[in-house]
Amino acid sequence: PSYLSDTTGRLHASFHQTGAATGRLSSSDPNIQNIPIRTEAGREVRRAFTARDPNSLLLTADYSQVELRMLAHFSDDTELTKAFKEGLDIHAYVASQVFGVPIEDVTADQRRVAKTVNFGIIYGQTAFGLARTLHIPQGEAAKFIAEYKERYTGLDRFLRACVAEAEDVGYVTTILGRRRAIEEIRSRNRSLRQLGERLAINTVIQGSAADLIKVAMINLHDRLKDDPNGPRILIQVHD
Repeated sequence: PSYLSDTTGRLHASFHQTGAATGRLSSSDPNIQNIPIRTEAGREVRRAFTARDPNSLLLTADYSQVELRMLAHFSDDTELTKAFKEGLDIHAYVASQVFGVPIEDVTADQRRVAKTVNFGIIYGQTAFGLARTLHIPQGEAAKFIAEYKERYTGLDRFLRACVAEAEDVGYVTTILGRRRAIEEIRSRNRSLRQLGERLAINTVIQGSAADLIKVAMINLHDRLKDDPNGPRILIQVHD
């Protein structure tokens, strides 16, 4: 309640261009990019998000699997690209290939494993991390990751290229040319160096997705600005 505007009686958050190292927008005062939904209290909070009057409505638009699409774009992996072009459920598709079953026979558990690995690839997840997340033996997690990389060879090449670029020049570059220094990549400390490898991969994927979304927001604003009574962009949520 303390954030309500005296003028409009509504809440107006702040957005920051440089608040996140990857280049994604961040929000504060209050942070409305992280509103809970899994609890009853969180659902009550979300009920406060309403259109400004009875003649208006809130419209949401969402990119489908934007970071995994970025991964497919950068890696140019044949199989991953094919799945997106054919409009398949990417997690079920990966599960069907790695587990060797038809996509229609993929179980919920198999899809869950594939989904965790798909996103884990972006964040540099290890076999230990995957095993802990899925509550499976580490050997089983390592086997899945190895089979995954064997199937999607383009991904492994891209991941290695990201790390190599960071080691070579000390930074990585997003799709629109933004650079982020990765100082940890040259550390003699093994843990810091591994962190640098994860940051290199994560920055290229998340940072490029952020570039894409910002360009889309600018283009959308340009399309809408000539109609004073038409729709307008209110907020952006990156996840």
